[in-house]
Amino acid sequence: MHQRPDDETTPTTSAPSGGPLPGTPPELLHLRAAGVSLVLDLAGLPRVLHWGADLGALEDAALADLRHAARPAPMGSPVDGEVVPCVLPAHADGWLGTPGLTGSRAGRAWSAAFAAGAPSLTRTHDGGAVLVVPATDTAAGLGLELVLELTPQGLVRQRATLTNAGDDVYEVGSLTLTLPVPARATTLLDFGGHWARERSPMRTAFTHGTRLRESRRGRTGFDSPYVLVAGTEDLAHRRGEAWGWHVAWSGNHRSLAERSHYHPGLLGGGELLVPGEVRLAPGESYTSPWVYGSYGERGLDALADRFHAWLRARPQHPRSPRPVTLNTWEAVYFHHDLERLVELADAAAAVGAERFVLDDGWFGSRRDDTSGLGDWFVSKEVWPDGLGPLIDHVTGLGLQFGLWVEPEMVNPDSDLARAHPDWMLQLPDRLPRPARHQQVLDLARPEAYAYVLGRLDALLTEHDIAYLKWDHNRDLVDAGHGPDGVPGVHGQTLAVYRLLDDLRARHPRVEIESCSSGGARIDLEILQRTDRVWASDCIDALERRSIQPWTNLLIPLELIGAHIGSGTAHSTGRSASLGFRAGTALFGHLGIEWDLREADDAQRAELTAWVALYKEVRGLLHSGASVHADSADPAVQVHGVVAQDGSDALYAIATVASSAQMPAVAVPLPGLDPDATYHVRPQAPGDGVTHGQPAPWWGPDGIRVTGRVLEQVGVRPPYLSPERLVLLRATRVG
Repeated sequence: MHQRPDDETTPTTSAPSGGPLPGTPPELLHLRAAGVSLVLDLAGLPRVLHWGADLGALEDAALADLRHAARPAPMGSPVDGEVVPCVLPAHADGWLGTPGLTGSRAGRAWSAAFAAGAPSLTRTHDGGAVLVVPATDTAAGLGLELVLELTPQGLVRQRATLTNAGDDVYEVGSLTLTLPVPARATTLLDFGGHWARERSPMRTAFTHGTRLRESRRGRTGFDSPYVLVAGTEDLAHRRGEAWGWHVAWSGNHRSLAERSHYHPGLLGGGELLVPGEVRLAPGESYTSPWVYGSYGERGLDALADRFHAWLRARPQHPRSPRPVTLNTWEAVYFHHDLERLVELADAAAAVGAERFVLDDGWFGSRRDDTSGLGDWFVSKEVWPDGLGPLIDHVTGLGLQFGLWVEPEMVNPDSDLARAHPDWMLQLPDRLPRPARHQQVLDLARPEAYAYVLGRLDALLTEHDIAYLKWDHNRDLVDAGHGPDGVPGVHGQTLAVYRLLDDLRARHPRVEIESCSSGGARIDLEILQRTDRVWASDCIDALERRSIQPWTNLLIPLELIGAHIGSGTAHSTGRSASLGFRAGTALFGHLGIEWDLREADDAQRAELTAWVALYKEVRGLLHSGASVHADSADPAVQVHGVVAQDGSDALYAIATVASSAQMPAVAVPLPGLDPDATYHVRPQAPGDGVTHGQPAPWWGPDGIRVTGRVLEQVGVRPPYLSPERLVLLRATRVG
């Protein structure tokens, strides 16, 4: 069966006991939540007449007039009558853009024309609404169920289940769901990138035609479009309208923005399937990934707020303070030695760390990256007494213990691969070309799945492990499944989800980080099963000044791993001050990746102060609204977090290059209550100004002005040399 398992970690969309029951909605349905309106025409499959700013309460007559006013003139249409695409656009309706469904029965039933059944609407207890629309195409032998939800946070999310009701096999080519955007959305923003430079923004004009982004990596990808945004010409962090689209899928996927002469534009996407990957036998079903739409009336920050609020409302969202994490990778690499690691744990505890993670190299023959992957047994060569002595020491210091694993991969030079060479994804005549000396375990194969689950379960049962850094270090190339080598990415992705779900059911208190050569697997579906993402293998603070804020467009800071590295970044060779490194990592889930045994007393004292500040403000950082100023000086970045009630805020002002301005221009501090007065002052330890001059007001007394003044007029920061950072605290007075 190709039916995806029920997403048990997703917030319930059914009415609570004693709550409202599903009902039959009117033909014109107006859903409203958190400043968003979604107007649907349910005369057939749902057609979106408006997705965007709240339209206020509308009577039935006003909705009818809205539909009437939105009808296009027939001139230029490919068929008689109007062509308004539904959320699953159909060629049979005259839609000549990207079709919502492609597939066939060996060349037959290739054009579907669904007749909608009676829809049902559930108003949820928390202010959201879920619409379910069944449909059939009797001639093609297909059944369809569309689920469209407006969440309490104003997100629109959809998915569809296609069922083969015929007598022979139906092969699915693609299932693409869409949402329309208005003609005034003339700008597109999406992302490219590569290893160590994930989520690099790309801005283009939204013109006639299709902008199609496809990922065939078998994982979300370094260069994933991530959030595909259509916006007005003035789109920025704090201005312009924005309509964002995200495909929540960790395998192959596609996103598109499409505009034609007879339709102003739409955003769409779903899973990318290769030929033969999903072949439905009679009675079998395929369920698409969830796709999400977020609207921002005032820029990208508003769009991001909806994603963040939805994630934070999930029952499984991390509630405990995010512990300061020391990871051993850039400190020791593969050089595991009990005495050395005990000293590192002591140094970590001394500066205030709360979690100690042992990275790659603890198992099998794994002394480098060429062998041992898949042999998930503690190495007797390196750890003759097992991991117990190190774990006991770490936990005795009051720290949690974490462990690195890469369960989906295998080195050909491993006991597992030698014993079970057929357990690797491959084609009948060849293995895929190696990458990083490794291949991919076929987790859709029951024996391989049972082995991996059994070994991870044993490790977590036998040891006091609170955290897994779960890595995934290669793209899936020639990923054939089984003896016939049929396409395997779809099944592999579902198997990984099932593996994570099964492991978490057995060990619900263990937290898991999604790491994939850094930030190559970050999406809302993997985050239904993980508690943190590793934004990038590059912890160079200057590079992170771009990587982290753009990662924050989709997910809140408490889920973004951000580490303080050594003075010289291992990935780039660039050197940076401790204040710049620490002040950058502060805005995330703080960690350390540095051999602290080599740090001098002054560095340890400064690091201790930064860790103490993180502990003081993480409640604010991990619950407040992320804000990013639209600075007039491209060399200066201003961003921060504002408490939901506007009572407190922390800002960073950072220079990423030499400024052309002398003295420094005033910078806005956005997001505060415009009518409240705030005490604004430097925040230690990010209050020092080196290689520059402090502003006249710079000191503990600071200034007292309104939030409106701070956003509209701003403050003059100190003059900062390149790659320097200072912090400001703004506290509401009274």
